[in-house]
Amino acid sequence: MHSILEFEKPIHELESKIKELKYFAAENNVDLGQEIDILSKKLEKMRVDLYENLTSWQKVKLARLQSRPTTMDYIERLISDFTELHGDRFFGDDKAIIAGIGVFEGIPVTIIGHQKGKNTTENIERNFGMPHPEGYRKALRLMKQAEKFKRPIITFVDTPGAYPGLGAEERGQGEAIAVNLMEMSQLETPIISIVIGEGGSGGALALGVADRVAMLEHSIYSVISPEGLSSILWKDANLGQKAANIMKLTAQELLSLNVIDHIIKESLGGAHKGIDFTADNIKQYLISELKELRKLSYEELIDKRYEKIRNIGIWK
Repeated sequence: MHSILEFEKPIHELESKIKELKYFAAENNVDLGQEIDILSKKLEKMRVDLYENLTSWQKVKLARLQSRPTTMDYIERLISDFTELHGDRFFGDDKAIIAGIGVFEGIPVTIIGHQKGKNTTENIERNFGMPHPEGYRKALRLMKQAEKFKRPIITFVDTPGAYPGLGAEERGQGEAIAVNLMEMSQLETPIISIVIGEGGSGGALALGVADRVAMLEHSIYSVISPEGLSSILWKDANLGQKAANIMKLTAQELLSLNVIDHIIKESLGGAHKGIDFTADNIKQYLISELKELRKLSYEELIDKRYEKIRNIGIWK
């Protein structure tokens, strides 16, 4: 059962009405085909009008949905022979980041992504997708391994941010993120990063320095959460909706600012409404970009990555 967001309720009510009419027609042997057809067409138009014109705050809500597909959901559909690897060889294993090796369309790849849970128990186990330093060091360990064996790297970004707890800070949270940024900018292997849900602050960026950065249609990517920004600007975390509308955090806004390279289409209503459709669109994007990136020499790859990073943003 998918969660129903406030702005989706009119659609949900019409869906229920159509189901009731179909049930009534079947039970009473009454022909209501014309009425059902009219309502079905109205429903389809409502869906298109709503999901193609979502506000920034509505996209924030959609990106945070617990039922939204996770990194593991996409790995299961895109990667064959996936083997998860654990630990950073310094402190321990962080379940907020899932990482391993596998095969994508005949190409050996390294896959790394933030992993949220599908329920409260899983979210506690995965720390709600907020990594500790050992998570980022595990990611870096696998990236260096990928470079050694000439494997392309695919990262999936979906985190509210790096975990801000005392233990994480004591073990060098900021340093772990900073090292990832530096090392990813220089890795001699293709890197493709895809934001599949929330892209929150440095916690997201630590997996996001890449040759190609794409976002799912209804994902978000920002330096701080809307609630965090509103608490700083207006001393009120309840003004998140107001903050979201000025933050330029949607895929469409970030594409116009040269922060990302591509928007991947989701199924109508969000990736959770049709994960196979969304996964296939990710697959086609990865096939196209890997084909181009694997043609480049390592010198060309790093030069183009540097140029891409320098060209982020629009100045007036």
